[in-house]
Amino acid sequence: MLSTETVLHQAGVIAYRIEAGELRILLVTSRDTGRWVIPKGYVGSGITPARAAQKEAYEEAGVSGKITNATPLGFFTYFKRHPSGDRQAAVVEVYTLRVDTILKKFPERGQRRLSWVAASEAASLVEEEGLAQLMARFQEIEHAIKGH
Repeated sequence: MLSTETVLHQAGVIAYRIEAGELRILLVTSRDTGRWVIPKGYVGSGITPARAAQKEAYEEAGVSGKITNATPLGFFTYFKRHPSGDRQAAVVEVYTLRVDTILKKFPERGQRRLSWVAASEAASLVEEEGLAQLMARFQEIEHAIKGH
């Protein structure tokens, strides 16, 4: 059943690092379905979406770093599944986060799986078409910056 509540506002990150000259993107599994997603969560009052996105990266994946642009890379929509079975529309504001620290201990450790994947593979692993498009766009931008 589709919830008629308001649309959720979330913020998330495409967390990345360069490994042996290759762009790698961090994916995490959702706690409910185990599908591959990016770290994301609610934007609370008194916190910017970019800061909320950084906080989720730490809580869900144990990574920290620098948001590389104050302007979001883009937005995508999806339906959040609630424990009741209801689904609610959500809009996710997506930032890019250059990872500089990977922690062994973090709040949701043991609740999710993490995987660093090639940027070319990341888009094919996520279900949300809008997120896949943002990943492809990010890869194109990074490719252009590196001059390849």
